[in-house]
Amino acid sequence: MQNLLKTTQAYRLLKTEGKEQGFSHAYLLLLNDTRNLKFALKTFAKLFFDCDEPTSPTKQRISDLIDKENFADCLFFPQSEKKLSVEDAEAIQEESTLNPVETDKKLFVLGDFADANPQTQNKLLKLLEEPPKNIYFLLGASVSFPVLTTVLSRTKKLEIQPFSPEQITNVLKNEYKTVPEKELYGCAVAANGSVGEAQNMLDSGFYSELIQSAFALALTTKEKLPALVKQIGETKRQRELISFLRLIFRDALVLKTNVSEKPLLALEKENLIKVSRRFDEATLLYAQEAFSKAEKQLKFNAVFAQCIELCMANILENNKGERL
Repeated sequence: MQNLLKTTQAYRLLKTEGKEQGFSHAYLLLLNDTRNLKFALKTFAKLFFDCDEPTSPTKQRISDLIDKENFADCLFFPQSEKKLSVEDAEAIQEESTLNPVETDKKLFVLGDFADANPQTQNKLLKLLEEPPKNIYFLLGASVSFPVLTTVLSRTKKLEIQPFSPEQITNVLKNEYKTVPEKELYGCAVAANGSVGEAQNMLDSGFYSELIQSAFALALTTKEKLPALVKQIGETKRQRELISFLRLIFRDALVLKTNVSEKPLLALEKENLIKVSRRFDEATLLYAQEAFSKAEKQLKFNAVFAQCIELCMANILENNKGERL
């Protein structure tokens, strides 16, 4: 994972900026991967202390301490499994008045900042805008929309773009050596560019269940839809199920239009052909919008069973060339 992060434009940008013109006082690292966000923050934090590629025992020691969140000049907030709080903000304000202990700078690493409430974010505004000398901030967030615009305006954005299925699969191969590559790639494709989403699917063993449920929904009838949704509507992997549905309809469109692009779920080609034959081209396109809308609704706490049933009902209603 670390090697993958080091290939990103965001990483290269921060490394170059630090060496050529000096670091800005505050950055916001955006990574759509809650599971690996803190690891990414540690990887980027090492750049501030020139220990990302240790060249001496001292640099190696600092790198190891940052990994353990135990380096005196690199402070992590909030505590593990906690959300950043007003109390954390007050502690940061107090700590920022103290000089660095071992180096010439002190770095505050804050993540996931998107989980912090507006009161907490506001508490840090002045400090982010005018920090004391040699004080730096590295904020992390999995999404940017909950972050106040006033915070966004005071930080320099480092956005890590979604990784490709091939990049994610290569990371997974090192961690899940006994898992068939078909399953690794399937999870990587459905992960929306997030290594952590793929890891979550593999850890929970949900790949087979999710792909079967997604194809069942894609091939169901209007009459059977309510009962099927009731059966699978309690899944804990809601985002992943919608991701698989989007991929299925996307690949079905690829097969339908005979474009040169290959289906991402090529190993599921038999079922993809069934979906491509069942839906007309316009509906396959419409489905992409419908699934995106369903994902947005879920972010605002929509009931999943109702959301997915309405989504699939609209897709079936839109279809003019159904073939069973």
